This record gives sequence, structure tokens and C-alpha cells, in this order.
Amino acid sequence: MNAEARRSQIPEPNITRFLFADARMAPVWLLVRLYLGILWLMSGWGKLFDPAWTGAEAGAAVRGFSQGALQLTGGEHPQVTGWYAWFLESIVIPNATLFSYLVVFGEILVGAALIAGLFTGIAAFFGGFMNASFMFAGTAGANPLMFILAILLMMSWRVAGHWGLDRWALPLIGVPGAPGPLLRRERTTGGRGEEADSQA
Repeated sequence: MNAEARRSQIPEPNITRFLFADARMAPVWLLVRLYLGILWLMSGWGKLFDPAWTGAEAGAAVRGFSQGALQLTGGEHPQVTGWYAWFLESIVIPNATLFSYLVVFGEILVGAALIAGLFTGIAAFFGGFMNASFMFAGTAGANPLMFILAILLMMSWRVAGHWGLDRWALPLIGVPGAPGPLLRRERTTGGRGEEADSQA
């Protein structure tokens, strides 16, 4: 990196490096991760055995939730914006059964990944995405808090799963631009195969 490029970059403050990239903060993020993961897992697990979500009436819960949200689009200060109402009416309600299964198994997978500390940043992203979707539909409850915790886990992705499976998974797989040994080995093997084909 040349001197001009270095001058154009803003260095990371010590406090944010400590909070979001220092392994000494791993116990704190473990507690946040477990709390959020248990909330998601319990939510998805409860829906798994509910006929309105995954049984004979699968899609009924999503359809009812969406129709309730559509009632919040009126008034001077609507709780649900027009574009999201269109999304619910045109995309979600006609495909309520599909979205029902996506919600149930999405919640279970996000919860399990956060508890295990596997791909924590990715799991937190999808959890936050679901929280945002529920909030767009006019539902508050625990969603704002869960969304904030998901953002914090995304920011601390390097150490949030240090006391979890990420401690081994991230160094092995690596990150975009810096692949780990597993991906480097695959690239090397693939390259050798191509070279052998060209020589043949």
C-alpha cells in the first residue's frame, strides 16, 4: 500500500478495536450471542409444531400477520409504509406457505448458529434482517432490542464467536480477500488439475 493510500484511510480507534476485535471481549459477546440465539431458537421451535406455521394450515399465521400489517397503512402517520404493504400484498400473502417455512427454519438456524458461535456475523445479519422485516410490518416487541444486538454482533464478528466454533472455522476458511488454508488448498488443487489438462 502506497503512502497516498495510507493517508486516505482513517485508522481504527483503540476503543473500537478493543470492543469489536479483541479476544478479551469474547466472554461479553458470548453472553450477547447466547441470549440472542436462545430467543431465536425458542421462537422458531415454538412455531415448528404449530399447524398454522408448518402443519396442515401452513401459511395461515403468515397470512394473518401480513393482513394485520396491511391495516396499519392508513392514517396520517401509517405504521407500515406503502412499499412494504405492496411487498406483503403482492409477494408474501400469495406465497404465505413458503414464507411460513422460511421464517420457522430461518429462526431455528439463526438461533442454533448464534448459540454454537458458527459464522456468527452471517447469522446475526440474517437475524437482524428478520427483525427489520417484522418492524417494517409494524411489530415492535423485542424486535428493536434484538436488532440492536444483531448489529453489535455483526460489528464484532471477528471475536463474537471466539468462544465458539468460529475460533476454528474462521481461520480455516478465511475471509474474502484472505482465504484460509481450506480454500487455498482447493484453489491449488483446482489449478493443478487445469494445468494437467492443458498439458494433456
